[in-house]
Amino acid sequence: MVDLNQQTQVEKRVARLERLIEISRSLNSTLNLRPLLQRIVVAAHELTDAEACSILLLDRKSGQLHFEAATNLPGVRSIIVPMEGSIAGWVVQTGKHLVVSDARKDPRSYRKADEQSGATTRSILAVPLIARGNVIGVLEAINKEGGVEFTEEDVELLTVLGNQAAVAVQNALLFQQSDLIAEIVHEMRTPLTSIIAYTDLMQRPDTTVPQCSQFADVVRGEAERINEMTNNFLDLARLESGRASLARDPVDLSTVIHMAVNVLRPQADAKQIILLVDAAATLPSVMGDAQRLHQVLLNLLSNAIKYCRQGDTVTVTARCEEDHLNISVADTGPGIPADALPNIFERFYRVPGVEDQALGTGLGLTIARQIVEAHGGEIYVESEEGHGATFTFTLPVQGVESLTVNADRH
Repeated sequence: MVDLNQQTQVEKRVARLERLIEISRSLNSTLNLRPLLQRIVVAAHELTDAEACSILLLDRKSGQLHFEAATNLPGVRSIIVPMEGSIAGWVVQTGKHLVVSDARKDPRSYRKADEQSGATTRSILAVPLIARGNVIGVLEAINKEGGVEFTEEDVELLTVLGNQAAVAVQNALLFQQSDLIAEIVHEMRTPLTSIIAYTDLMQRPDTTVPQCSQFADVVRGEAERINEMTNNFLDLARLESGRASLARDPVDLSTVIHMAVNVLRPQADAKQIILLVDAAATLPSVMGDAQRLHQVLLNLLSNAIKYCRQGDTVTVTARCEEDHLNISVADTGPGIPADALPNIFERFYRVPGVEDQALGTGLGLTIARQIVEAHGGEIYVESEEGHGATFTFTLPVQGVESLTVNADRH
């Protein structure tokens, strides 16, 4: 007589293995790192029935681990995990999987991760991500649903997933590096060509002194453009690789907003653009990096001012909605064509037809997205051509007491 319970268990196991095969195919279908990492943690969550899952990648220069993606762990990407005194570090150093039934009693647990993320790690299953013989990171499943312990089948499934994921992540990292280098070299050709052309003109015997001065200004401008591009390139590379260290402090967004507005007000005044701030009377603080969030607002505001016309308005709005803050930069400018919206946060992307209207590196919005996502938030744009654009980003609020801020309009 067939044991129905045993038959059910076998059917479940077969179904999970079939699902694992489907997931493996999916992982090999993309070289885009960020979506790939999210697919991995979602798959781990599904296969292990864990409350949360995360993936950490190793920065070999610093010897630290960085959270790169997670499910049900908002804001975790800003956390850095040391190699010593952490379960993830132990897994990287030994190259072995680890099951901890009670993380609160294990001396290898890195308790600051729970403190900073607001999560409570009771049990954990961690497997190494090994590619070409090197451990490049760790895949973790946290707190088995129902309070039960992780099983041998969970270990087996997560290990197989980790093996598949490691190869896919390594390929994506290599592609990302070569792709980014190719893009930056391509973008540098235009200003370098201009510099060479104008220095040749300056050396011609029939070039006048006023012309030489004019050409020198062009050369200087193009050199400054290359310098800005190089700085942004390095900044983006650090953010995408996880090497950029983000602070984890209480941040008063009202202060950050007003500082960014004050920096760019002269630029707005010069173009006769109205710059407004509309912040709620009270805003909770968020945990994060004030300097990096300031950078996000500067990027969004400077873009709005660049493309606005005389008499247009740029408004920064901040509101608290349940467990997150919404910060928007809206303008009454020309708007963004519908076919350009899907690409607006891509590296070096410029809206067709505006290249001569406003110079830039094409990296500002990409960097802004990286910073916001590293804080556990999201960024998106809404626009209708001829009716302005609104860039909005969210930041999670995690149990930090509210700060009273002054709401004012300028």
